[in-house]
Amino acid sequence: MNEKYFQKILLLNKKEGETPLEALENFRKKNEEYKDVKMTYAGRLDPMASGLLLVLAGEETKNKEKYLDLDKEYEFEVLFGVATDTYDILGKVLYSKILTNIRMKELEKEIKTNLKFFTGKFMQKYPMYSSKTVKGKQLFKYARAGADVEVPEREVFVKELKFLKLRKIGQKKLLANIKKRIKKVKGDFRQEEILKIWRNNLTVKHRVFNTMLIASFKIKCSSGTYVRSIANNLGQKISIPALAFSIKRTKIGDFT
Repeated sequence: MNEKYFQKILLLNKKEGETPLEALENFRKKNEEYKDVKMTYAGRLDPMASGLLLVLAGEETKNKEKYLDLDKEYEFEVLFGVATDTYDILGKVLYSKILTNIRMKELEKEIKTNLKFFTGKFMQKYPMYSSKTVKGKQLFKYARAGADVEVPEREVFVKELKFLKLRKIGQKKLLANIKKRIKKVKGDFRQEEILKIWRNNLTVKHRVFNTMLIASFKIKCSSGTYVRSIANNLGQKISIPALAFSIKRTKIGDFT
């Protein structure tokens, strides 16, 4: 096909629940001119993350490396009170904590005080549930098998991490939200097992209270920064289990 009929650089809006490959293939189905065009995405997004996905087509696929190191911007939310093995809602609940005695103003102060640990340059470990390869195998495969492996880390740079607001969410509404969103995911991501654990935690263990807390943020960071790791580690800093409740990528380099 003559390249004048298609764009070499595309910005797709990956939907929550899709893998990057599914987003690319769904684009192909709706745009027949790309049916036989070589395409690849430059930079992944987790299934539960949404937003900008940079896709290269035709000869531009040969230049993929130059796009992989572009800075990123995200809007994301952190749910406090629960931690999972994936650091987001698509994971098994590992820890939970009743927040009935925590006031919103107190938590807001704790959050703001500890953001300094996640700005500037710092070393960040890869999440166990990630596609990072160690000794020829992706980390998530070690995690699923319960195998021990030394988890690598890399230096990342967070230019800006801004706290926006803190809100409450009812337990019943939270469970309905999680069910709806996890059911969007196709393939084998342990969905049924995970939903069962969520139901048990939100309807049995936490029946003595009916609200949880969610904080929203904006971040400008280097390529390779895991936002869900920041959510998990922020919870560790303030001694409250936490996870990335939602993640939306809003900018890649100068692409918006």
